[in-house]
Amino acid sequence: MSNIECGRQAAKHFALGEGYRNLNHGSYGTYPTAIRDVLRHYQERIEARPDAFTRYEYREGLLDQSRAAIAKCVNAPGDCIISFSTIYGAFANTLTYLSETTPVGIKQINYTLPLEDDQLCDAFEDTIKALKSSGKTPRVAIFDTINTLPGVRMPFERLINICKTHDVLSAVDGAHGVGMIPPNLAALDPDFFASNCHKWLYTPRGSALLYMPKRNQHLLRATFPTSFAFGSTFAANFASIGTLDEKPYLTALEWRQRITREGKSGEEAIMGYMASLARRGGRAVASLLGTEVLENAGNTLGECSLTNVRLPLDFHFSTGGDTSVAEKIGQWMMRTMILDCETAVNVIVYANAWWVRLSSQIYLTMDDFEYAGQMLQQVCLRAERGDWKH
Repeated sequence: MSNIECGRQAAKHFALGEGYRNLNHGSYGTYPTAIRDVLRHYQERIEARPDAFTRYEYREGLLDQSRAAIAKCVNAPGDCIISFSTIYGAFANTLTYLSETTPVGIKQINYTLPLEDDQLCDAFEDTIKALKSSGKTPRVAIFDTINTLPGVRMPFERLINICKTHDVLSAVDGAHGVGMIPPNLAALDPDFFASNCHKWLYTPRGSALLYMPKRNQHLLRATFPTSFAFGSTFAANFASIGTLDEKPYLTALEWRQRITREGKSGEEAIMGYMASLARRGGRAVASLLGTEVLENAGNTLGECSLTNVRLPLDFHFSTGGDTSVAEKIGQWMMRTMILDCETAVNVIVYANAWWVRLSSQIYLTMDDFEYAGQMLQQVCLRAERGDWKH
């Protein structure tokens, strides 16, 4: 098959609607039409011979092929919980539930971005030491590779090493990981690592991976719901957990090898293009709006395919300091951008300001970021006039 150049040529291989600019790929992802065709192929195969496909073709061959492919992608070798204030909401709720139903305590490290990596790592290590000094036992720390909102890179490599130094289990939320950055699990050696594949790897929605080194596999006794292979080997336990549609796992990586950029191909081309476009696009939008990109002095927060730009609205004038009003305005702006401007973005309230999170992708160009900036200008003016009230 022929190579595909990042940018307008790559856009032709996605099913996005005419005139629809998807600068929020990080929320739901999307995948190329070639992968859609492969997915449909497997769907037709299972419907033609349900038992033969599921019991023998899939479980005895195709599943192992998929695992081998994703393992290569991440380079995987064969009574206190610490979290961070930018933790994903679903995880925060899970920790709250655990604190209500078990004796475990939750210690959250609070901070406001932008923050230097050294400051964050020092705060983490100080928290571990303080908990131990007070007679408590920090068992697990949960943190991101890339925060969701705002979308910034965490110094997760250093945080994992700090966990090892202090005998704390590391649980890494890599939802924005595989396909955006190259996580080398053999070198990182986290205790637990989970990542979505549908966000950045171009697989259909519902694809994900869980990595646990063999030393920890005994800690996860069962899947949820419990698999028919309960009590069997760790991998077999995850092979099938009921009537889940498993075909998305079969469509992952070959298409990515066709992508090219400036003489490079595959993962290097994709990740390089997205990271560069996010940096340049974020600066362009910030310049257009007369604001700034969320970044620290070390320029490490933006080492990913997401960028966050402050919107030019006076927070206290518009809201009177009421965060519920701020959320309403933010939701109105996002809805207006998506439905009226045909431009998908993610608007959040953070640190007494509105920010727009923009995702780069191989099917986007600087023109898309500049268009988004122009639309954001108009939407901000409308919000300032109070259009969100109607």
